Amino acid sequence: MKIEEILSQSIINALKTLYTADFDKSAVVFQKTNPDFEGDITLVVFPFLKASKKNPEQTAADIGNYLKSNCADVSNFNVVKGFLNLVIADSYWLNSFIAKETTSQEQKAEIMVEYCSPNTNKPIHLGHVRNILLGWSMAQILEANGHKVIKANLVNDRGIHICKSMLAWQKWGKGETPEKAGIKGDHWVGKYYVMFEQKLLGERSEILESEFAHVQDLNAAEKEEVFNLYSIAKNLDEKEEIKKNAWEKLNELARLHADLSKGVQEMLRKWEAGDEATIALWKKMNGWVYDGFAETFKCIGIRFDKTYYESQTYLLGKKAVEEGLAKNVFIKRPDGSVIIDLKQEKLDEKVLLRSDGTSVYITQDIGTAIERHKEFPNVKGFIYTVGNEQDYHFKVLFKTLKKLGYAWADNCYHLSYGMVELPEGKMKSREGTVVDADELIKEMIDTARETTQALGKIENFTSDEAENLYRMIGLAALKYFILKVDPKKKMLFNPKESIDFNGNTGPFIQYTYARIKSIIRKAETASEQNYSAAHINLDAKEKTLIKLLYHYPALLAQAAKEYNPSVIAAYTYDLATAYNSFYHDIHILKEENRNLKNFRIALSLKVAEQIKQAMQLLGIEVPERM
Repeated sequence: MKIEEILSQSIINALKTLYTADFDKSAVVFQKTNPDFEGDITLVVFPFLKASKKNPEQTAADIGNYLKSNCADVSNFNVVKGFLNLVIADSYWLNSFIAKETTSQEQKAEIMVEYCSPNTNKPIHLGHVRNILLGWSMAQILEANGHKVIKANLVNDRGIHICKSMLAWQKWGKGETPEKAGIKGDHWVGKYYVMFEQKLLGERSEILESEFAHVQDLNAAEKEEVFNLYSIAKNLDEKEEIKKNAWEKLNELARLHADLSKGVQEMLRKWEAGDEATIALWKKMNGWVYDGFAETFKCIGIRFDKTYYESQTYLLGKKAVEEGLAKNVFIKRPDGSVIIDLKQEKLDEKVLLRSDGTSVYITQDIGTAIERHKEFPNVKGFIYTVGNEQDYHFKVLFKTLKKLGYAWADNCYHLSYGMVELPEGKMKSREGTVVDADELIKEMIDTARETTQALGKIENFTSDEAENLYRMIGLAALKYFILKVDPKKKMLFNPKESIDFNGNTGPFIQYTYARIKSIIRKAETASEQNYSAAHINLDAKEKTLIKLLYHYPALLAQAAKEYNPSVIAAYTYDLATAYNSFYHDIHILKEENRNLKNFRIALSLKVAEQIKQAMQLLGIEVPERM
């Protein structure tokens, strides 16, 4: 039985005996003990003062003395103001360590976790990596908590951004292919996306410099607007903020009237109209990208149970919008565009269909959500792993689905996470300044190779074994460094800091695991049947390890409830750190007392198993030797 359950019942008995008061267990509140004081668990006594008619210190002392005399699992206590710090007997911790684990047969709700969501106009980059690692880890954590999890990927394979790569290749590709260029497919297509943006920037600059002199399709109202904006922007007496806003509006007008912008809009219209040549080009270029994605996913070590494509769901979204119009959920503007008015929900208006009938991102997401629920009606939770730049988007999406009458919209959750930045600053796909995932992984593995060889940790390894070790260390450094940060926080990724065998890093935890496995290999026996708990007096460092092992299930549940893999990362680091402290201060293989030696070997083995299990939840492999 959990110590919290034992103590709760004993405290209820104490209150009845001491104060003839009946309390429900919900009144018994425990906290972590302040590390400055002795104790394993702390009781908050303030709820009981009315019954005791005493001050907090006296009430805590009464309950502490009762527990020490009547609860065998409490060996001592101390009082700090209104808090009762309880010291749990070594016998309880030993019994909790020896006890065989029992797994619950309860089947929890089925959940779908969406992660990755790449665009087929560029390769996977560092921002995607955080998304992928968070989604994969959360799926593992939820499964470990008893949920059936469907791992889903939504591929953004259509839209303006996809057409940009296509149009650029048509104009400047000259028949080049990834094979001819010797470039991985997703990288090759991404090259043309960046090329398009650079060419568009040049065309936009020309329009601005000429003050729209060569733009033929400006109507009278736009001509007047352009004239007025230039007057403001060039006015030396005007405020800088107003001039800046004028330039921004001129930039946007120049972009809209650029030939490339009009060309890509026309390509999108052709695609949505089913133009054969456009569709054939789209399929060809996307095929090259999918081949590239598959290589990256395999390298990172992730997979999906279901992949959705926006090209297959956006029409469902348009149909839902039409149904919403018929029900007066949505509004059609005079220009033909369709919106939803969420001002009463404090979210403003949102366009669902453009005036030319083409869909926007949210249209596709509406269709995808509806399709998912039809396909998986038993799913009780839909988790969208998407960066916090889309917080507003998902608020609108969930409200829109609810207004369309889908009650399951209440089960949708946006796992929002902060952006990843580098020491050099924020990444920008359009400018080609993102950190490519493939190159990053290669850099991590190369750094792991250099660091490991410098430390001399590959004695007696074959060439293949050494390369596999470098891969495991490099990926662990990357994954742990990202997952140890609370998802809500923006993070700064520094590759050099992530590979350190002594800091709060993946390689440090891997090395701790390998150290334990080395001890186990050297031991004559590692069976917990070969020691007697009755003859063991726990050292403080042994007790710390057992307590950490004891608290793992609660932290696993916390990680699932908070959608936060960093809880598992922090736990694993604490466990590895505690074991290294134990290893340096306590004899294991050199212990002369055979009973104590076998206990410490068994404890080491259990710690290794727990490290391996926790690291697997983070998608990290641990090597048997280093």
